[in-house]
Amino acid sequence: MASKPDNKSAANFKSDDSALIRELALLLDETSLTEIEIERAGLRVRVARNISIAASMPANFQQAAASAPVAASVTPPAVADLAKHPGAVPSPMVGTAYSSPEPGAKPFIEVGTKVSVGQTLLIIEAMKTMNQIPSPRAGTVTQILVEDGQPVEFGEPLVIIE
Repeated sequence: MASKPDNKSAANFKSDDSALIRELALLLDETSLTEIEIERAGLRVRVARNISIAASMPANFQQAAASAPVAASVTPPAVADLAKHPGAVPSPMVGTAYSSPEPGAKPFIEVGTKVSVGQTLLIIEAMKTMNQIPSPRAGTVTQILVEDGQPVEFGEPLVIIE
């Protein structure tokens, strides 16, 4: 997309300007940036793309998330109360939570699972990197507060271990 400050700049738009736009679009792909803006000789060019979470998820995770049953949503006051629970394990990052190492595989944990310190509870995908979330304490999983493929925020409670 090209922004033109005035009609004079529009008249000066040349084929080498369209080549610049193509180069900027390729640079977006190569660097995983979402937006580039450049101003040269009175011509301002901004190239941007929209990325949704679903588009950045691996296709096999999208299928697993789409086929998962829809659970009743937790109301915000209940989530706030669970965050204060002494056994709550908060999310250390923003990303997408997954309950198993790959679609169709057995989940890392289930309600009633006894876990030890350092055992993987979930995986959170952030910036196309899969981050294992280890258990901070030993105990029994009493609640799993996120669904497979659900986006999570920093500090959001993921699991309750008692």
